[in-house]
Amino acid sequence: MLSETYPVEALKNSLVPRTSWRPVPTAADRGFWNVLPPGMRQGCSEHAEKRLGQTWPPLPATLFLEFARNGNRTRYERESFARRDALCELVLAECMEGNNRFVDDIVNGIWAICEETFWGIPAHVSAQEAGVGLPDIEEPVVPLFVGETAGLLAWTLYLLGPQLDAVSPLIRTRLHLEMDRRVLTPCLERDDFGWMGFPRRRVNNWNPWLNSNWLTATLLMERDEERRLAAVAKIMRSLDNFIDHYPADGGCDEGPSYWGRAGASLFDCLELLHSATEGVVDVYDKPLIQNIGRYIYKAQISGRYFVNFADAPARLIPAASIIFRYGARIDDPRMMAMGAWAAREQGIAKREVPRAGRIGSLGRELAALPSLGELLTTEAAAPLPRDVWLPDIQVMTARDVEGSAAGLFLAAKGGHNAESHNHNDVGNFIVYADGKPLIIDVGVETYTRRTFSPERYDIWTMQSAFHNLPTVNGVMQREGRDFAAREVEHTADERTARVVLDIAAAYPPEAGIEAWKRSLKLKRGECVEITDEYALTQTAEGVELSLLTPCEVRMGDPGTVLLEEVDLDAERTSASGVIDYEADRLSVAVEKIPIVDDKLRVVWGDCIHRLVFQVETPTQSGSLTLRIRDHVQNHRAV
Repeated sequence: MLSETYPVEALKNSLVPRTSWRPVPTAADRGFWNVLPPGMRQGCSEHAEKRLGQTWPPLPATLFLEFARNGNRTRYERESFARRDALCELVLAECMEGNNRFVDDIVNGIWAICEETFWGIPAHVSAQEAGVGLPDIEEPVVPLFVGETAGLLAWTLYLLGPQLDAVSPLIRTRLHLEMDRRVLTPCLERDDFGWMGFPRRRVNNWNPWLNSNWLTATLLMERDEERRLAAVAKIMRSLDNFIDHYPADGGCDEGPSYWGRAGASLFDCLELLHSATEGVVDVYDKPLIQNIGRYIYKAQISGRYFVNFADAPARLIPAASIIFRYGARIDDPRMMAMGAWAAREQGIAKREVPRAGRIGSLGRELAALPSLGELLTTEAAAPLPRDVWLPDIQVMTARDVEGSAAGLFLAAKGGHNAESHNHNDVGNFIVYADGKPLIIDVGVETYTRRTFSPERYDIWTMQSAFHNLPTVNGVMQREGRDFAAREVEHTADERTARVVLDIAAAYPPEAGIEAWKRSLKLKRGECVEITDEYALTQTAEGVELSLLTPCEVRMGDPGTVLLEEVDLDAERTSASGVIDYEADRLSVAVEKIPIVDDKLRVVWGDCIHRLVFQVETPTQSGSLTLRIRDHVQNHRAV
């Protein structure tokens, strides 16, 4: 899409020279900064004032080694990210004020980061030949946060170059030296960083995320115009490896939170290319690019709840400005309205303070400023489409009423068990009622060394038994591309929405499953119905179905399980509802699962419950049906 449409010669004629490119006003352009909302300018200053005179805590070798020694990655990340957040806040405040009040602290932050042996985090240093441990200074590698740091420093120099020169010209010299040896030269000369996708292969969010920062650093800091052109051309070839393998439906198999660094980072790249070529590079009319953007509102359940298959969390607020500007580029008013909704959720209209995020994405904050007024005056609305079917990643969503969280919501997936950030979850589903969680995908715990290692599927959150799925003969689903859904069909009309799929191939042979046809149906205004028709190679020793819920569980009359509302935090509750099951064929056990991980506790509270419906007398073939109703429908039945 990019490299063939805009070959090097065409790119050469359109690429604006570094010294002429002005993507956003610098701090010296007071006509831009002084007319930003006073509340925003004051808020940025007040935030950064806390950083005045701060020390820049050291990042000792033993802290870096914790990942190799005990698997902990959060303690080093917390300190590393805090440095970058501080620098980002100081830079924004200096641009807002323009009176040099924060410059010395910015210099200290730049110098501290330049003194770091490695700009990334311990979990990603394995890209070097020496592997996990301390970083090898003789082999600079470029994983995620090396790129993110490069972007932050490149924008800092662009915005405040003269102010830094007034402190010492050697700051600029140091930044250029560090940028070249750590990022610009390695990325230009090496093709073996996996995120680049060379030779052509499927890549994930690392590709556009890193390319967006490499592109930023190249456009702003590469002083050799021939190398600059070569790097931009290579970046476009690398981005093609992301675009060309992306599902035509625009679906992000990594989940909506990762869309923020998949589709949204692709948008960052496209905007940089659009700006640096004065609009020549423009692919926003391509259906794939449009579908990639629209995915984010198709994945929304209600409010901050999103469909969270794979490693995605169940709650998030996606970046308001990116959604709004992406929607404007593809002429999608619903996407723009969602961006305005996200701005309202973030409190931008009230506080008028930009959020750089925990890793200092300064470029995104800068890009947001010119359209801030339009964003805040656009009518806010979450689109909440009634039916969504993404045939390539095999994800469906359905709700009772278009544009409303009222009633029941069903999301289900097919796919395969080698997706990016995969859980073994082919055939999994979730149910919400009135925008609140009822049957859930718990998500993923805080990342540790085990998360992306051969031990990944020893973690309970990755296993099919801890998703809303069957377990047969004690055997769970297996990871791998061949463990996939088959014969997937989707239909939707005014009364129902349904996906049918055979999930037998998601299980290894020892499960003894010949066929397992799962039907997941939303009967609008009535219930969610799950029907499993199965055929086994022989009579099973055990057949059970698991359901996970954040609700309190109580047994009702035979054939009913009552899911009772609980507080998830001071402001949120779960839904409540009823599960109808075949009491003459199934027994029910309830397992309380304490939530000890901080990342999950924020979403689900202290515990969740796992319901296990077990077939009393297993046979070689049969069918099972569960119906899930919300509390309103239950009262109607009474």
